[in-house]
Amino acid sequence: MEPLSNTIRVTVPNYLSNLPIPDSVGGWFRLGVRDWASLIPLAAAVGGVTYLTYKAFCPRARPDQKKAAVNPNIKKNVEKVVDMFDLEDIGDKVAFCRCWRSKNFPYCDGSHTPYNRESGDNVGPVCLSRKK
Repeated sequence: MEPLSNTIRVTVPNYLSNLPIPDSVGGWFRLGVRDWASLIPLAAAVGGVTYLTYKAFCPRARPDQKKAAVNPNIKKNVEKVVDMFDLEDIGDKVAFCRCWRSKNFPYCDGSHTPYNRESGDNVGPVCLSRKK
């Protein structure tokens, strides 16, 4: 335990106090190659700790978690779901689904309401209306 204590109390502070960290922004431009080389271990350690913290605490960063599909079951047999409409055929008012849960896709049937309650999301339809 004493080697660890010595490292934390003596070696690390001595190492940090000997680093060529400038007092101003312009000082960074005056550092030599040898100064930059002495900063590499510190930068690597800070980068490594940052990366490991990110991997540990960011939910999407963990490889064991699969990203949920936006489209759960609509037209899964095609590569890309595309629907085209002629504006003249739509009529005065229409609501298109954006949550991908509608049983009447691409039209909204209100399926976003239970989905929003369940997921905490706030998605709603795209509503188009013709001005008279």
